[in-house]
Amino acid sequence: MDFEDYVREHYPALRRLALLLCADWGTADDLVQTALIRCERRWHLVADPHPYVRRAVVNAASTWRLRRRLDAPLSALSDVAADAPGSDDRLGVLLALRSLPVGQRQVLVLRYFEGLSETEIAAALGIRTGTVKSRAARGLDALRSCVHLLPQEASWT
Repeated sequence: MDFEDYVREHYPALRRLALLLCADWGTADDLVQTALIRCERRWHLVADPHPYVRRAVVNAASTWRLRRRLDAPLSALSDVAADAPGSDDRLGVLLALRSLPVGQRQVLVLRYFEGLSETEIAAALGIRTGTVKSRAARGLDALRSCVHLLPQEASWT
């Protein structure tokens, strides 16, 4: 698959991944653009593009100046799912994810929204499988403690 076809097909999914990592559409677009620019330079060397690009998005989110941007008003999240079914659930999930440290958020997003295994997450983040397990456990515990942010019937998948 050439680069342009890949971007046309996968941009919406990459943008959603970035949104879950940073909780802001504008920053998500910037992260995806940054990752794609980096990936395009080495595209001819990439055997399996999707894991490669996904890791680039996660890395961009890790190195981006997110801490300042995550302090944006919560009203900025309201456009995430405007006029979409289940928008309250989506906003609740974003609010809950926003409360987590970056490492825990990355693991939970890759596990529950991208459907990656612990081994794949470890490879994508460059960490050990045990670290993935501990971050997931801590992240889920933290989400359970902030369940008040979620609507009554929030869906995690």
